Amino acid sequence: MICLDYVILFSFSLVLRYGVSLWPYSGMGVPPMHGDYEAQRHWQEITVNLPLSDWYNQTKDNDLMYWGLDYPPLTAYHSYLVGRAGQWVNSSFTELQTSRGIESIQHKLFMRTSVILADLAVLFPGIFLLSGSLVSGTGILLALYPGLILIDHGHFQYNNISLGLFIIATSLVSRNRDVLGSIFFCLALNYKQMELYHALPFFFFLLAKSWNQLTFCKKITKVILIGVTVVLTFLFIWSPFLHRGLPTTLQVLKRIFPVDRGIFEDKVANFWCSVDILLKLKNRLDISQLGVICLITTFIASLPSNLHLLFKPSNRSFLFALLNTSLVFFLFSFHVHEKSILLVAIPAILAGSILPQQSLYCSNLLPWFLSISTFSMLPLLYKDGLLIPSSALFIMYLVVHQNMHFILPRKQPKQRISSPLPVEPESVWERSLALIQVLSILGCIILTLLFVFYPPPSRYPYLWPAVISLYSAIHFIFFSAAFHYIQLYGVGTTQNKKTL
Repeated sequence: MICLDYVILFSFSLVLRYGVSLWPYSGMGVPPMHGDYEAQRHWQEITVNLPLSDWYNQTKDNDLMYWGLDYPPLTAYHSYLVGRAGQWVNSSFTELQTSRGIESIQHKLFMRTSVILADLAVLFPGIFLLSGSLVSGTGILLALYPGLILIDHGHFQYNNISLGLFIIATSLVSRNRDVLGSIFFCLALNYKQMELYHALPFFFFLLAKSWNQLTFCKKITKVILIGVTVVLTFLFIWSPFLHRGLPTTLQVLKRIFPVDRGIFEDKVANFWCSVDILLKLKNRLDISQLGVICLITTFIASLPSNLHLLFKPSNRSFLFALLNTSLVFFLFSFHVHEKSILLVAIPAILAGSILPQQSLYCSNLLPWFLSISTFSMLPLLYKDGLLIPSSALFIMYLVVHQNMHFILPRKQPKQRISSPLPVEPESVWERSLALIQVLSILGCIILTLLFVFYPPPSRYPYLWPAVISLYSAIHFIFFSAAFHYIQLYGVGTTQNKKTL
């Protein structure tokens, strides 16, 4: 019998997604390039009309300057399947060249439905597998997270597929289903290359598990088994391109790692964009130099959490290494988009699944971080016409989190056999952190009002996006230090509110 709470939450999350989908999307009514909505549609047009060897190549029918494919093969295969479905509904959706910029009501409904179906097929099963039910603290936070809803169902993308596969892989590896988990992570990585944010913790955790086998033979066997699994999965996914020769394969790699696009494009809440405000790195250094600096910085900053995972492997260390590594990648890696913060937010929620709701991480740091992660995308969401749903979901999420103890199913209390321990008063640290959180959220509200209602000086047309990105980046640097402290020093494992 299906739990009524499950049905209610499931229905509510779908209603939220459908409601956001009624708002504008990226590039709506903005020719000639339109936006991410058109990019996804154009990939469907290319994959259903052109031979596979032309999908990533410049041809007379495939202008790579007009939303050329720049994601790995699984995205292309998914675009092909959705494009075929679109042809069946209405052939005009993917007609070569003539379908560019199509914005009919029927096509919008088709595209929006395809994202909801991706939720149902990948994301929701992943959440259910991880938490055993949507009706759990982790399940609720994942299903209702505003950032993912706004980007996928508002702005328009399919992050739910790669992140859903990542959640499934994380759940499987945490349950010692390492081979199957490796397959699902390879699928996630071959859908979006940004899953490299999570690759190091998977590598170090699986390496540690292999090394901790009882005998040397078992150690080697596990390493070989996982290695062969990864290689075969990649070969299977890439085989259509490998079959067409090395030049075709190399062209795909060139498209999915566009180093010539620079260290960042729009204002993004990471370290390099913040530093560039004063140092003008993009003007002082060439792309190759910036790429090397980003690579070295990201690798060094990722080492503490991953070495800790290697030498002290546990599910707790694994989940926090995923969080810390992805946040380091967001702060320091090359060519980061503002939407990449989703790759940090999901591990942040997963890390909370192993801590009690009463811990300071779950009750304070996590909702604070998730709020800032959504706020950091404000310029993008405002540009898309999504300010109202963003604000509504932002408020709703805070309310849901603060009332989680009323939402979650209540367990029958055990018979009390002794007097309860007295509740310790809040420490100065707790009160100070709570005050800082309130002031931080108040700052988000003030900056939002200034961004919307107070035009910037003509001399500094990008003043407010720059301030918002800097404000958010300062928060993310603080969160990175706090999350590393939690992982490395082993705090946050008890229900005492004085712990992190």
